[in-house]
Amino acid sequence: MHDYHAHTNYSDGGFLKGMVQAADAAGLEGIGLTDHCTVSSRDGPETVRSVYGFNLDLTYERRRRAIEAQRDREELSVEIYDGVEMDYDPRDEAAIREFLADADFDYTIGSVHAVDGLNVQVPSNFAGLSRVERDAIVDDYFENLVALIESELFDVAAHLDLIERTPALRGRASTDHYERVARALADSRTVPEINAGRAVADMAIVHPSETFFDILREYDVSVTVGSDSHEPGEIDARATFLEEYFETHGIEPVAPPGLN
Repeated sequence: MHDYHAHTNYSDGGFLKGMVQAADAAGLEGIGLTDHCTVSSRDGPETVRSVYGFNLDLTYERRRRAIEAQRDREELSVEIYDGVEMDYDPRDEAAIREFLADADFDYTIGSVHAVDGLNVQVPSNFAGLSRVERDAIVDDYFENLVALIESELFDVAAHLDLIERTPALRGRASTDHYERVARALADSRTVPEINAGRAVADMAIVHPSETFFDILREYDVSVTVGSDSHEPGEIDARATFLEEYFETHGIEPVAPPGLN
């Protein structure tokens, strides 16, 4: 069992050493440290950088030294991967491409977290919108997701239907949205993940949803695996859930293409 999506204190997660120790204690064969990173110079993303500390573009070399220190610990048996979760907006492709070429991570995750500067996980951003306006946000979300895949910048596309975490946007995606994403993935080197970031919480949401996942299978799209853990105490429960999920659904997950 590998977990290719976890965060540390280099963005919004627990201390790196503790995350690695928790992965080792959970019996994982590998843990991917994929801290958030934003490289856009626009005002909205710049605010995210300052408020949440998504500054891995400035600290990835320091984190890499910390990862090497953990790899040198003989008492640990877990493999540690040096990854990144990049915020994606089509306007930032050139900056993202340049940074990733310089940083040379083991593999890369791309994520659409915002539409028109609005974080899709914040309910208050959408509570006052009309039905038509909410549908337009969902359309734009999937437009950006397809652009992320077609950019070929990333090994992994994270939490494909992140909008399902937000009540005002939940249930507004259509099979047409899902099929468009599935077609793009079928033609791309990028693979999606089964993400357990809310699977064992009160929301009980797995990304992608069962309907979305069935469509991915129709298009013969491979999937990888990520717990999206932010604290050491989350890793074991989420890894256990994912292992059971794959067994129940008869899935053999793949590694991110960058590791192959």
